[in-house]
Amino acid sequence: MGAQAALEVASLGVDDLILVDIVPGLAEGEALDISHKLSEAGVDVSVTGSSDYSSIAGADVVVITAGLARKPGMTRMDLLGKNAGIVASVAKEVGKYAPDAVAITVTNPMDVMNYVVQKATGFPAARVVGMGGVLDLSRFKHVLSLRLGVSRSSIMALVIGEHGENMVPLARYTSIGGVPLTSILDGKQIEETIQSTRQVAIDVISKKGATVDAPGNAIARMVKAVAWDRHDVLPASTFLDGQYGVSGLGIGVPLMLGAKGVEKVYELALDEGERVQFMKGVETIREGIAALPPL
Repeated sequence: MGAQAALEVASLGVDDLILVDIVPGLAEGEALDISHKLSEAGVDVSVTGSSDYSSIAGADVVVITAGLARKPGMTRMDLLGKNAGIVASVAKEVGKYAPDAVAITVTNPMDVMNYVVQKATGFPAARVVGMGGVLDLSRFKHVLSLRLGVSRSSIMALVIGEHGENMVPLARYTSIGGVPLTSILDGKQIEETIQSTRQVAIDVISKKGATVDAPGNAIARMVKAVAWDRHDVLPASTFLDGQYGVSGLGIGVPLMLGAKGVEKVYELALDEGERVQFMKGVETIREGIAALPPL
């Protein structure tokens, strides 16, 4: 996933990239491969690779994808114990060599690993943000497009909550060319669409072994928002301080993302069903944090 994300970011010409991997030669090889593609496409950004974390010194954005990927039959939470130590060790290097960066967490279980990254780097909460909402949003749009037979470009949608089985696709905040989704689909159809969205990642993993392309795109969108100070409003995991009745952890909500990281959190009025599902995600993340080994 890290290499695919790098390819997406580089192809957009966002900025120069440095890839880091502990496997000797791997990051350098990926960087060369990406550079060859960029050369033919005429994209003038530099992509280099290293196994030395000091190479990220001065970075504006650091994307953390290190860790074990989810396998068929596994939930994101199954990865908790294995990935916490890996992510913490990487995050400490990020804090050491890129102390002013915005850190984007990708490793699953993402919301819990985002907590690990914040604690291990010591960064202000606003400069640690988790990738999940944009990815879940892309899947919701895909399911809606197939169900309704409409262009994906016509769909404005929103997904909040835990990046996992408790994600909350918000039908009430979704429209098709300006037409509310709730006026197109009835309650049963909406629930079927939401359940299909939650199942999509499992389907990809069971058939392909891992999700790569859609996460790479989601990462690139977030990196661009930070590197170009775009003030994009998108769903991502950020630490709440009373919003939605939650404090002390990060979870997916709509936010403004720019060069300083999370610049604003938008609090939505949730109905009872949406709030119940959102709070299920909160409790799952709390349980995950409580189960973490000492960092």
